[in-house]
Amino acid sequence: MNVQVLGCSHRTAPLSFRERLSFRPEQVTAALSSIRIRFPKAEAVLLSTCNRVELYTASENGGAPTGREAAEFLAAFHGLDPGEVIQHVYDFAGRESVRHLFYVASSLDSMVVGEPQISAQVKLAYQLATQLEATGPLTHAAFQAAAKVARRVATETAIHERRVSIPGVAVAGFARRIFERFDDKRTLVIGAGEMAEETLKYLRDQGVRDISIINRSPDRARELASRCEGRCCLWCDLFDELSAADMVVSTTGATQPIVTRRTFERVHSQRSGRPLFILDLAVPRDFEPEIGQCAGVYLYSIDDLKAECDRNRVLRERELPAALRIVEKETDRFMSDLHFRVTGPVVRQLKEMGQRISDNELQRLLNKLPDLDTRQRDEIRSSFDRLINKLLHPPLESLRVESRTGTPSSLLESVRRLFQFKD
Repeated sequence: MNVQVLGCSHRTAPLSFRERLSFRPEQVTAALSSIRIRFPKAEAVLLSTCNRVELYTASENGGAPTGREAAEFLAAFHGLDPGEVIQHVYDFAGRESVRHLFYVASSLDSMVVGEPQISAQVKLAYQLATQLEATGPLTHAAFQAAAKVARRVATETAIHERRVSIPGVAVAGFARRIFERFDDKRTLVIGAGEMAEETLKYLRDQGVRDISIINRSPDRARELASRCEGRCCLWCDLFDELSAADMVVSTTGATQPIVTRRTFERVHSQRSGRPLFILDLAVPRDFEPEIGQCAGVYLYSIDDLKAECDRNRVLRERELPAALRIVEKETDRFMSDLHFRVTGPVVRQLKEMGQRISDNELQRLLNKLPDLDTRQRDEIRSSFDRLINKLLHPPLESLRVESRTGTPSSLLESVRRLFQFKD
């Protein structure tokens, strides 16, 4: 009975690798279906965000992929070299995997510590896996516990107070170095998802009013434009809007850059040297990195935010110890509950065996001593109970100790063999 995770994040792998390993929503569905076929006894949840790709697997009786098998699966799905994947991923099992999940869900491992988006992303990943019947008892327990831990961290610490989102860090840390004010700037948002809306909310708080929204699905662009008092533009107008914009925020789910250096050249020639701030929050990136070499163009990707986010983390470090204590305590509690689930059936079998032997032998003795009065019978019955309890106390106590300190697989197997228990 084990839970494990294999993955990479902004802490362990460069953006150039993460964007090749990332999963679009439809790919998550295909990957989980493929895992169910290849590892039918395994439970699985796949989390893919702009900053991390993580495959959580679990199994009560074996059958889950090993770390290497999980890495090879991810590599094969995306047509990557398994060696390259193994080089960039981390592989946690048991307590470390549960602790990592709790850490991620509580936004303690995020680029911007305390940002709210990751908790929702973890929840959605779990819900999708559940809809696809890829989850089971262990993943249900782990991800429901992770949601509880995230709530505790949010309510019992100040780590979410005055929180700064990734768009907030980008605008405050980079855009203000280029523009003194935003109320006179024309802003283009490419994409109409959750990140685009979160960015728009922040930009409007900073005074931005001239907003254009472009999305391949015009209906979603219109809906977002109506909520932020912006205007919806057609995808075919992308380069005209780029020519007119002062700031660009791009958050699409495209698999290839939507703007290359070559196609950007004609946009750049029409701008007459006006500065252009581009915040590319997409993974894979929407703008080719070479565009940032153009004069007057300030192009930032998700990884460029790391240093600014590290400064943000320093300001929140005083809250981290309290949050980490919650994570550690809840991890210990979860593992204790998990190990008890493992030992519970054997403990029950031991007690039932002892009671059955006691009842049978007691009845045989009482049948041979029909003249005993009630007090004598009760005294003999109590003696049998004490004898069985004393005989069972050492193995039961050993199982209890191991259930609190680690997975008691070897001891459990020894007890099963010693007493000839069936699974």
